[in-house]
Amino acid sequence: MPVASLRGGRPFADHRTVVEGIIYRYRTGIPWRDLPRDPFGSWRTVWKRHHRFTQDGTWDKILTALIAEADAAGQVDWDVSVDSSINRAHQHATNTTRPE
Repeated sequence: MPVASLRGGRPFADHRTVVEGIIYRYRTGIPWRDLPRDPFGSWRTVWKRHHRFTQDGTWDKILTALIAEADAAGQVDWDVSVDSSINRAHQHATNTTRPE
């Protein structure tokens, strides 16, 4: 995980707490401002860390490492099956005429 700015300033809050706040927010679908302060701290801190990690590519690195680890352990199933019940084309995407 990245460290705070090398120029000094306030040290980062605990990464685990902030990441749990980000996961909680996505799992529940609540707005950032409604994030409970008790377990996660200020919603601004959680949002800023999420924004910073998105901008600097930290989330991409974490996802890549987690997928590689899970794949090495045989926990990733790379088979994908898509049929018409999952992947529907919009009615205007076809070149057929509408029945009158």
